[in-house]
Amino acid sequence: MRLRADILGIESGGKPIVFLNKHDADEVGVTASGRIKINSKRKEITAIVNISTTSVKTGTIGVNDEVRKKLDLRQHSMVEVEVATFPKSLQFIHHKLTGQRLLYHEILEIVKDVVEGNLNEGEITAFVTALHMQGLDLDEALSLSSSMVATGKRLNLHKKIIADKHSIGGVPGDKTTLLVVPIMAAAGVTIPKASSRAITSAAGTADRAETIMPVNLGIEEMESIVKKCNGCIVWGGSLELAPADDIFVRAEYSLYIDPLLLPSIMSKKKAAGATHLVIDIPTGRGAKVKTIGEADLLAKDLIELGRRLGIHTQCVLTHGEMPVGYTLGASLEAREAFSVLMNKFNVPDLIDKACHLAGSLFEMIGKDNGYHLAREILRTGKAEKKMREIIALQGGNPRMDLDDFQIGHEVKEVKSKKSGQVLWMDNSSLVEIARAAGSPKDNGAGIILNKKEGDKVKNGDLLFTVYAEKSRKLSRVEELLTELEPIGVGERREMFIHKIKESPLVKRAFVIDR
Repeated sequence: MRLRADILGIESGGKPIVFLNKHDADEVGVTASGRIKINSKRKEITAIVNISTTSVKTGTIGVNDEVRKKLDLRQHSMVEVEVATFPKSLQFIHHKLTGQRLLYHEILEIVKDVVEGNLNEGEITAFVTALHMQGLDLDEALSLSSSMVATGKRLNLHKKIIADKHSIGGVPGDKTTLLVVPIMAAAGVTIPKASSRAITSAAGTADRAETIMPVNLGIEEMESIVKKCNGCIVWGGSLELAPADDIFVRAEYSLYIDPLLLPSIMSKKKAAGATHLVIDIPTGRGAKVKTIGEADLLAKDLIELGRRLGIHTQCVLTHGEMPVGYTLGASLEAREAFSVLMNKFNVPDLIDKACHLAGSLFEMIGKDNGYHLAREILRTGKAEKKMREIIALQGGNPRMDLDDFQIGHEVKEVKSKKSGQVLWMDNSSLVEIARAAGSPKDNGAGIILNKKEGDKVKNGDLLFTVYAEKSRKLSRVEELLTELEPIGVGERREMFIHKIKESPLVKRAFVIDR
């Protein structure tokens, strides 16, 4: 059946979706959420159908931007439409739902259909749920990783050693990438860093870096910059490296599950060409991984999966019970990292963590005393010089100073109501407050911590300060502060934490940032 394309100017998150008049849908023989094949100038795509009785005229097909781009359509282009059979991958998803182990070609078929938009949200969710309920072994994780690489672009730097760093997340304020990349690059090590934006956190690495320089670069731009200065920090979403991962993450997030953690991490590192990888596993209360034993088991699987993919992988277990540094929020965190690069502010835990991660990478590629080498590169200003070079190549201002960071002008100070010392910090509550203030969408929103775990506190001392760009968002913060206790103050000898007088509504902290 031939229909005239009506370009709707609608984006659907990567899914090819079309709209048919009910009369035309009946003629084609397709129902709502069914699939049709669309042909135009020897290009073909399978799209999911929505049906309308009024908004789409008979003889036309409304197409979203994904369909328009893939078929190179113009307004009123003529296309050929026919009903499509259900994807073969649905049979493999059913196999997994019933507990069967999937082979590589079956997983590849599923991932291809996910990337090409041949599966709807319900079918993708069924697959993710099956992985969560039935589990996946390392062979399946390898197949998923390889399939996710095969269905996206790859970075080709043609270097013998390509370093990379990753954190499984879960700890707010982790701006270590802004230190590790220039430290490594200043030593002549190639480190192309593709980073994520925040999903559940106060800021992702791409959000932090974007307050310093543009991060929405294409893969060719990224390659050019890395060849000139050894490093970069860009947003991974603009590169199409392992694009299936972004689709899977959306399904995982809505269900509070994360069965694709291993292939998600390793596929993107393989696509970026990494040969040596250090993975940070924050551990403890408030982190994604609660115990050292649990962290050791995760590290074992990550190292083995890396070996099978040809990536020399090491894991570093770090303390995850409180934020890294003293800031949460894109601009605040970027400014703090920049102040460390400039040797203007001492942030012991941030410096120690970044140098341990960089040091591990140095030792993996054959350099001695990696931690001390990283500290020296930071101390001498070589890391700052390299970061300014990266900023210039990515289109930012290489002469920027700490005063150039935009911080919200709406301020709320939170003071202690007792004396003692900081006994604990609730990561999830701090993140919730920072996000209520507007982070990460509002770059200037966030928190500056005035006290951290172990610090002595007097009644009336400032615990932390919240910054917002809009007063209405600060009002939401004030409401939250009546419900949450993000920092616990008391005497060390006390066993008491807090009292629960009625059945509480417990919010489960779920972290899925990559």
